Amino acid sequence: MGSLNSFIAITIISLLLFISNAPCEAQLSPSFYDTTCPNAANIIRTSIRRAISRERRMAASLIRLHFHDCFVQGCDASILLDETSTIQSEKNAFPNANSVRGYEVIEAAKRDVERMCPGVVSCADILTLAARDASAYVGGPSWSVRLGRRDSTTASLSLANSDLPSPFAGLDVLIPAFANKGLTARDMVALSGAHTLGQSQCFLFRGRIYNNGTDIDANFASMRRRRCPQNGGDANLAPLDLVTPNSFDNNYYKNLIQRRGLLQSDQVLFSGGSTDNIVTEYSRSPRSFATDFASAMIKMGEIQPLIGENGIIRRTCNAIN
Repeated sequence: MGSLNSFIAITIISLLLFISNAPCEAQLSPSFYDTTCPNAANIIRTSIRRAISRERRMAASLIRLHFHDCFVQGCDASILLDETSTIQSEKNAFPNANSVRGYEVIEAAKRDVERMCPGVVSCADILTLAARDASAYVGGPSWSVRLGRRDSTTASLSLANSDLPSPFAGLDVLIPAFANKGLTARDMVALSGAHTLGQSQCFLFRGRIYNNGTDIDANFASMRRRRCPQNGGDANLAPLDLVTPNSFDNNYYKNLIQRRGLLQSDQVLFSGGSTDNIVTEYSRSPRSFATDFASAMIKMGEIQPLIGENGIIRRTCNAIN
């Protein structure tokens, strides 16, 4: 009997070892395309760099596009789908309409990849790599991206309207919104640092620069009023980072300490609340910010991905096959 029990135990242990060491296709991996499309990352990087070299602002737009995708249904490229009789496009949601940009850049990268490896690389993975490459191109951090996401066949206009954080929100709304996606308050402050790049439309910050509140520097408010009148000019743009809007650095946090955050959701990060100490840390340490930004982007890029047999690989990013 003892011999039989020993044999059974050894068999179970061997089986467990085999299972633990067996390859699992239904997971993300940096080497996911090494066999099926080994040059995918280089092709995408070249395409993204080309787009940003033409328009520096595109770096901010691609990072934001990735963020707005991942916060709705997870990182599944649902934001790229156009309106159809069966799809209510997320492009038409309030946070995205006439605001989110870069769709054509992702489509161009997809076409470049399709020429080399048709039907292999997902739009969701392209979008994730594009955000990383955009950061690196303008002086920000780079990071290893685990690949293998698949594309959704659905979009959600309602979730885009409800789940994407509002530029008018306070910490009481922002912290739970990020927590619902598995992101900490520290992740939130680091990801908000993407506003070291890019611009915002007048109607999103008009209330802030005309409210004469104590949480905004008077000279900063006066400067921003020149391009943002009380009436009209809704689409007029102002840089989110007053100092270096086209380079990735930590000046965004220095601006907040000086009460020069453009959006209300920026300034609340340094307003006497629980995130003040993180803003102070990042304002003093560019390295700490860059490290935490990369870490938070990795976490965000792995929110509820479609993997394995779920989802599809779209032939074009704006439509179902």
